[in-house]
Amino acid sequence: MNERLHSVLAQRGVSPESLAALCEVDPKTVGRWLGGRVPHPRHRFRAARHLRVEESFLWPASQPPSKPVSVPGSELIGTYEDRASVPRDTWLTLLQEAREQIGVLVFSGTFFAQSNPQVTRMLSARAAEGVRVRLCFGDPGGRAVAIRRNEEGIGDTLAAKIRASLTYYRPLLPEAGCEVRLHDTTLYTSLFRYDDHMLVNPHVWGRPASANPLLHLKKADGAGWFDSYAQSFEAVWATARPWTPDQEGTAARGQD
Repeated sequence: MNERLHSVLAQRGVSPESLAALCEVDPKTVGRWLGGRVPHPRHRFRAARHLRVEESFLWPASQPPSKPVSVPGSELIGTYEDRASVPRDTWLTLLQEAREQIGVLVFSGTFFAQSNPQVTRMLSARAAEGVRVRLCFGDPGGRAVAIRRNEEGIGDTLAAKIRASLTYYRPLLPEAGCEVRLHDTTLYTSLFRYDDHMLVNPHVWGRPASANPLLHLKKADGAGWFDSYAQSFEAVWATARPWTPDQEGTAARGQD
């Protein structure tokens, strides 16, 4: 099953039949793509261009393995073509090795929990060891989320994804050292900080964050990129409000 193609079609409001007509193939062929078959290169190109995503995002198996590209002597220790290309082990290792702080700034961050069902337990364990855990999501009823959903053309999907994502973190609210807030700011970049490491996911207009590039930074001596993004996180965090689920309500766990 090609979950990414299913998701992008739903977000863009494009039916399999419409995609088939665009690519000049039988609708059954698109059905096979949705089932996991990799299309011919010219069909991949047409479909990706029409859906405004990279081919490598929809069909990663058709691309050479993605490897981080490092820049010696700088804070930039790795780059990825898109967030979906970051190995799961990278996310897990950074979280498990954090000793001082973990900070997440996103709109929905659905993947953060769904790709790791134990994320709440792991965050709780880090907090118990003295790590400060701060999670900042978009306010589902806020202006910034409304603008973003219009830019991506996904209707009310983004607000629903935020509410669904928040349900995973409700157990963290009573935990000492854990905070969850909602922001209503224009989010140019999703940020994931683990002590002196930060994964920076810039946003490209009209495209889902998972299909956009990702930079892996490590703090170096002197002010640089890392500090700029860290200050950005702190500025948004300072204006965000605490999440109060009993007053606002959330979606059922597992919805996407």
